[in-house]
Amino acid sequence: MAELGNDYYLDNDEQTVVIIMTSGPSTPHRCATPFYLGAVMASMDVDVYIFFTMEGVRLMEKGVADDLRAMEDGKLIKDFIQDAKRAGVRLHVCQPALPGYRIDASLDLIDEVDEVNRASELADLILRSDKTITF
Repeated sequence: MAELGNDYYLDNDEQTVVIIMTSGPSTPHRCATPFYLGAVMASMDVDVYIFFTMEGVRLMEKGVADDLRAMEDGKLIKDFIQDAKRAGVRLHVCQPALPGYRIDASLDLIDEVDEVNRASELADLILRSDKTITF
């Protein structure tokens, strides 16, 4: 494998990445990587936001990620969530998606959620970001 030079890595300029998470418990194999990737980038001094919408909001519902794994005998999704939070990833939940899953923002969301926002906040995050990734 070719060796990567120092110019290959971030140059410590401020970077912002938005990860749009639409996947949820019906596709558990898609639920670990956004948190893992977000934690890696946050540890590289990147400002990382994960915005949960569509079925993705279910991952922020109390109890849903507690027994969910991306692969058999793999790490729990709740552990990936906690790792991402410790690394500095900020978690935003789409308020308009919550009623469709009968989720009450004031009662049913896990403590790790930073904000509950409207779609306009997602649009603003995307427009201000350097990169946007979807899962």
